[in-house]
Amino acid sequence: MKRDTIEKILFSNGRKWFKKLEDNDIQGLMELRLRVHRPWMVRLHNKEYFISESGHMINQEKQAYVITEQDIRETIEFVSNYSLYAFEDEVKHGYITVNGGHRVGLAGKVIVENGQVKTIRNISCINIRITHEIKGCANEVMPYLIQDKTVFHTLIISPPRCGKTTLLRDIVRQVSNGWKDFNGLSVGVVDERSEIGGCYRGVPQNDIGIRTDILDGCPKKEGMLMLLRSMSPDVIVVDEIGSREDIQAIDYIINAGCKIICTVHGGTLKEIQQKPVLENLLRKDTLQRFIILENSLGIGDVKKIYNRNRMLINAQEL
Repeated sequence: MKRDTIEKILFSNGRKWFKKLEDNDIQGLMELRLRVHRPWMVRLHNKEYFISESGHMINQEKQAYVITEQDIRETIEFVSNYSLYAFEDEVKHGYITVNGGHRVGLAGKVIVENGQVKTIRNISCINIRITHEIKGCANEVMPYLIQDKTVFHTLIISPPRCGKTTLLRDIVRQVSNGWKDFNGLSVGVVDERSEIGGCYRGVPQNDIGIRTDILDGCPKKEGMLMLLRSMSPDVIVVDEIGSREDIQAIDYIINAGCKIICTVHGGTLKEIQQKPVLENLLRKDTLQRFIILENSLGIGDVKKIYNRNRMLINAQEL
C-alpha cells in the first residue's frame, strides 16, 4: 500500500499521525473510523485502538482525540477532490472508492426520492477501509479448487473481518494467471462494492490477473448475465451473495456451463444451510467446494474445507 493514497485523504491532524506510522503498521492498517464528536478509532493488525491528542495509539477512550465536524468536512473534501456531487452515484450506495482501491464508507442523513436512496447529506461518520493485497494467501486452498483443466464451483463462507474478499481476490488472480501446472482461465468478476478489483475510474488498482474482465459497481444479478453474454468467461466470481435474484443468476450461470466462485456471510456450513434464500442452490448439490474461514490465526485463516457431499476433506484425500 502506498502511503500517499491514504495520507492525502485524511484531515489535517490525521495526516500528522499517519506520517509517524512505521512501514509495518502501515501494512497492518485495516480501518480508520471517524465519527463526529466521538473518539477517533483505528483497527491495526486486527486490534482496535484509540488515537490520543498527541497522536499515539492507546486503549483508553477518555484520552482519545475527539473527531470534529471540521475533521469530517476536510476528509470529505479530500476524498471527493472538493466535488462530492461528482461522486453522487457512489455516495447513494454509501461509499466512495479512492485511488489505491480503498473504500470510504459514509453515513449521515439519507435523502430518499420515490422510494430510492438519492444521496447522503450531513455526513457524520466515515469508515476508511484499507484494501490489502496478500499475494499467495490463496495457496493453501488452490489444490482444493482445481481439477485437471478447470475449477470447482466454490462457496466461501466467512464472518465479517475474516479476509474473505482478500482470499477471493487472490483466488481470482491465480485462476486468471495460472497456478503451477494449471493454465490460466478467463475470469469475469462482478465487483458490486468495488472491493475485489478496487477500481478507480474503471481501472483495477489490485492485481486480479491477466485474463480477468471486471464490471465495477454493477449489481450481481445483472453483472453475471452481462459477463456471460459478452465476455465468454470460464469462471464468474461474485462477492457476498444473498438475494433470490443472485441465486437465480448463479443457477443460470452453472447451467450455461460456466464455473462460479462466490462468497457469503456466515460462520458454519450448517448456518448457511438454514438460510432459506440459499436452500434451493444447496439442495441441488451443484456447489462442489465449501471453504469456511475464521480469524483465530489472522486474516484469511482457513478453518475447514468441505466437498459437495459436505464431507471434510484435505489435500491427501483429493
